[in-house]
Amino acid sequence: MAGLQAFLAFVETVKRGSFAAAARSLGLSASTVAKSVARLEADLGLRLFHRSTRQVVLTTEGEELYQRCSRIADEIEALHDEAAGARARPSGTLRLSAPVVLGRQRVVPALAELRRRHPQLGVELELADRQVDVLADRLDGALRVGPLADSALAARRVGEHHIVTVAAPAYLARRGTPGTPEELAPHDCLLFRSPSSGRTRPWAFAGGVTATLGDAATLAINDGEALVAAACAGMGLAQVPDYMVAEAIARGALVEVLADRRPPPLPISLVYPSARQPPPRLRAFIELLCGPMAPVVN
Repeated sequence: MAGLQAFLAFVETVKRGSFAAAARSLGLSASTVAKSVARLEADLGLRLFHRSTRQVVLTTEGEELYQRCSRIADEIEALHDEAAGARARPSGTLRLSAPVVLGRQRVVPALAELRRRHPQLGVELELADRQVDVLADRLDGALRVGPLADSALAARRVGEHHIVTVAAPAYLARRGTPGTPEELAPHDCLLFRSPSSGRTRPWAFAGGVTATLGDAATLAINDGEALVAAACAGMGLAQVPDYMVAEAIARGALVEVLADRRPPPLPISLVYPSARQPPPRLRAFIELLCGPMAPVVN
């Protein structure tokens, strides 16, 4: 019967993409890892990988086995890390996902600080506005904006997402400044079109007031940074997260309007697999987000 080492060799091969990379991670030879996986396949009577000269790719049976045993391997890794004192010295590769603009403007600078503190730590960051599957994509965690629905995931609130309505001073000088949401009707309004659904996002205000702005909309863009650029160019009003326009407001390219009608902020949460305690590398990231510097989302 295959032992624990064979299962660990299998899991590490999936994570690293080859027997050679898995061997380096485990401190073994590539032939030892390959033989361990072969013995596991023989014991189970299953083909776990399609092999080529450059890489190994999971079979359907291999994927099913990986989903079952990867959590056990993570538990063993966490126990080993804590026993070795790794709580104070995170290691390995931190795998994260974040929304595109939040990732570019806030997460990347935070990861630079994390790497400064822990230069031995590797990082893989996926930027995507879709909701990724943390478990299936084998991520340590993902940043999400808004209410959470994943009962299979643990969550840590790390900040808030404020929505602001902005325009260029030149536009407001030309067209006037709206004092209420109802006064938006004659204005040029720049909308965000979701790349995933194709729908434009309604504008939200305090008290649960929403405005679809169908008649007032003059431009719809599926990229948040391009939407901000259009507002800076004086094309109209835009409603976007505050972190997207903080720099433009600071230099006077944009000003906030309807500030007293801001909608309630949405939570920004870091979600991660709930079946285990966060590994040291993820704990270090959480501590950075929630510590006194809090460079990501505050």
